[in-house]
This record gives sequence, structure tokens and C-alpha cells, in this order.
Amino acid sequence: MLKNKTIFPLSLIATAIALTACQPKQPEPKEDKVAQSQPAKAEALTLAGDTEKLTLNLPECDGNSCPEINIERLSSNQAFIDEFIDQKILKQLDQTLDISPKSVKTDQQTTTAAEKSQDLTPVQADEAAASTSIQTPKQKLEQQLAPYLTTFLSLDKELKALSANHQISLMIKPKILNAGQPLATVVLNSSSYLGGAHGSSSQHYYNFDLKKKKLVELDDILAPNQKAVLDQKAHEEFKRWVIESKLASSVDEYEQAWKFTLSDNFYLSTQGLILQYGEYEIGPYVVGLPRLTIPYEQLQTVLKKAYLPQPEVKNDAASASTPVAKKVQS
Repeated sequence: MLKNKTIFPLSLIATAIALTACQPKQPEPKEDKVAQSQPAKAEALTLAGDTEKLTLNLPECDGNSCPEINIERLSSNQAFIDEFIDQKILKQLDQTLDISPKSVKTDQQTTTAAEKSQDLTPVQADEAAASTSIQTPKQKLEQQLAPYLTTFLSLDKELKALSANHQISLMIKPKILNAGQPLATVVLNSSSYLGGAHGSSSQHYYNFDLKKKKLVELDDILAPNQKAVLDQKAHEEFKRWVIESKLASSVDEYEQAWKFTLSDNFYLSTQGLILQYGEYEIGPYVVGLPRLTIPYEQLQTVLKKAYLPQPEVKNDAASASTPVAKKVQS
């Protein structure tokens, strides 16, 4: 009887230990799910991607005077930004080649659709419509570029007919500068040579609020009633640039030909607020694409707090014990 009593409690203890050992493993999958969901949320507020080169059909050509055209588009995880940049690429082409392709494109599409509808059966028409609707963004932009490419190649023929041994070229390429803190920034660079004394180039920055999915203008990042203050600070930086670049003996003399204006082409760099200018905006061709940098120290009351550099959060005990010294050194 004593022997049986001893065995029974031992079996109960063994069963309890086995159940206890299994219990801590139950909440682990929930922790994994939480850990996996947090990076996904952070990724949604980050602009990430690369450019893809558009396929443009150029005629066969040999020699050093063959026309060159290189256009790339942005392919990122933010579709609304890609679409926006695609439209800016078309606008840049319109300004560079001085054509209005919208009416031409509409006429071509209408004519082509009318002609095809007469020859296709209803089933074939549905299949054609389906194939058009599943165009990738890259294919769509390539199709929209057709009138520009025609104009570009026609210009090349005209120059060669005039015995001008020019190699015309055109390049447009976007690039991600800021991933989203506090703004996502894409710069659209372009350069072209279409004959004449020299080429042309441009650099435009586009800033986006990823949460609101909208373009952010210069006025949007300024504190209330601070536009005039920014204008004054930018003008002071303009004066310093004129003197240091030795563009004139005095700023007053320089501004008789090149008056200062406040650019709305901007981005937030690590050094400060960058104001970018185009060719002939505040200087002759020789100065290229001037830019003015206003340090953040001068913008503490000019910019909204959300667009000023945020202090780094220190988690370790050593850094927490000497926060003042860290700030002074920086």
C-alpha cells in the first residue's frame, strides 16, 4: 500500500512539470507577429526604389554625330510619386523640345482607335482593350514619349541637312535624395544639347509628405508670417555668394543686371535649406545652376518645428549622463 501511494504523487508531479514546460511556448508566435508588423508600418512611410531606363527606338547610326537620348523614370514603392514624376518628365520634354504633344497624342489615339474598331471583331476589340488596360507605367510613359522622340529625330535631320556636324543629346533622370524624414525628396536632373553655342541643364526638387500623399510647397514648411524673413535671409546669402564668387565689384552693380528673387525650388539637406536656381535666374550662363544654402541655425523661428532637425534620442546610460556635452560638441 505504501509503495502504491508513493508512485501516484510522483506521476502527478511529472504530469505537472510537463504541462508547465509547454506553457511558455504559447505566446511566442504572437510576439513574432508584432515584431513583423512594426517594420511593415515603417516601410510604408519610406520612399525606396530605383530608376528604370525607358526603351526608345532610335534609328541605326554610325559615327560620332549620332543623336543620343537617355530618359529614365522612377520606380518606387510610392506609386503616386512615380506618377507625379512621370508627368514632370513629360513637362520637361515639352519645355526642352518646345512642342505641345497632348493634342497630337489625342488625335493619334482617336484615329488609331477609330481605324481599328472598323477592322476588329467585337471579341478582338475586347482583347485589344484589355491589353491596353494592363500596360505597365513604364510602357505607358514610353508610349507618351513617341511625339517627343519624333521631334528630337526630326531636329537631328534638319541639322545634318544644314551640314552641321552636331551630336544632339537629351538626358532626363530622377533620383531619390530623402527617404521621408521629414520629407521624401526626388530630384529631377536634365541636360540637353540641341545645337547652338552651348547646352542646357536643369535641376528641380520635389518634396512629398508620405502620410498625406501630397506635394509639399515652400510655403507649407514655413511658420506663419515668416516668408518675408526667409526672403531677407536668402537675400543676405545671395549677397555673400556674389562677393565670394567675384561676380561683380559690388552687389548693387550686380543686381542691376541680375536681380535677386526667392526660389521656390527647395529641399531640406543636412546642412540647411537649399534654394536651387535655374539657368539665367540670378546669374549669367557661366554660373550654371546656382544654389543658396541657409543653415538651420538661422531658421529656428522661420521653419515649422516638424521640418527642423530633430535631436537624436540617446538610450544608453553613458550618453544620457552627458547630454549637454554632446550638444556642445555637435
